[in-house]
Amino acid sequence: MNRKPETPLRRGWTTGACATAATRAALCLLWGEGAVSRVRISLPRGETPEFDIAHHAVGEGWAEAGVIKDAGDDPDVTHGAMIIARVSPSDGGVVFRAGEGVGRVTMPGLPIPPGEPAINPVPRQMMETTVRDMAERLSESPDIEITVSVPGGAALAQKTWNPRLGIKGGLSILGTTGIVRPFSCAAWIASIHRGIDVARETGLIHVAGCTGATSERVVQKLYGLPDHAMLDMGDFAGGLLKYLAKHPLPRLTIGGGIGKMVKLAQGARDLHSGRSQVDFAALADVLAMPDVKDMNTALQAYEFAGKDMAIWVAIEGRAKVLAMLPQGVEVDTVVIDRSGTILARAGSQ
Repeated sequence: MNRKPETPLRRGWTTGACATAATRAALCLLWGEGAVSRVRISLPRGETPEFDIAHHAVGEGWAEAGVIKDAGDDPDVTHGAMIIARVSPSDGGVVFRAGEGVGRVTMPGLPIPPGEPAINPVPRQMMETTVRDMAERLSESPDIEITVSVPGGAALAQKTWNPRLGIKGGLSILGTTGIVRPFSCAAWIASIHRGIDVARETGLIHVAGCTGATSERVVQKLYGLPDHAMLDMGDFAGGLLKYLAKHPLPRLTIGGGIGKMVKLAQGARDLHSGRSQVDFAALADVLAMPDVKDMNTALQAYEFAGKDMAIWVAIEGRAKVLAMLPQGVEVDTVVIDRSGTILARAGSQ
């Protein structure tokens, strides 16, 4: 049984917000205001949070400061990481550099072009605004180079979708609001969208969305797909299909365990166990097997009903996917068991 938390979940701050706060503190050092212990920044929606400054350093022509990221109650891999911004004069305008642990974009389709540090547009805008406002207040030149670093970020990036999106060498500096809202689906779905963007820009004609690691491994091997063709769908079938409906690709494979694929076949778009359930009575009617209505799990139903159930799941799941996509998109489905054995397939083979 899923229970709501007894107390409100605590929100946190994005890497982009932390980098902006670090930039502000570093500029205080560079421009003679000294080492500050706290800074306040403005976020895109008007919030003005304060950040503790955990690191200071200064050298000939440069200064840097660091903020320890607090992701609140969100299970974020960068929670506790040090986000460092080093500032120094530039030859013109605000220039961004990738320091240790920050990746570089290598493939088209992302909001930042290939060759650039993986610092997204909103964090760039926040840092540029900070530079401009402080330069005006202190009568300094707004021509500043900002190097963002995350010590240990290269290792952390291996736990994210960055390698598949063509972001090499480290993390992305992210955020559209500056705020991390705990257990939000938005970040996952945004990553699915970016994966589709990259696939389109790199000319892929076949992509796959799978419900988990086992089905992903099976589908990737089955079709010989490259890593960046594997969209991290997870439970968010609806999030993937709605975006593909507007940004289609020639061919899509949907793969998953029989439990989640039954829910897809029955019309669910969010396949999470807490947000959709198998309708066993309806399944019993479809299979003309009354006993199925008393089953507790999809796997139990499959063990009772046999291959006919897996075939129905593959065919009906494919039909539900096709109904959400434009005409002309090829769709196939792959249904597996927990060991990765293929139980049924439907569509192009």
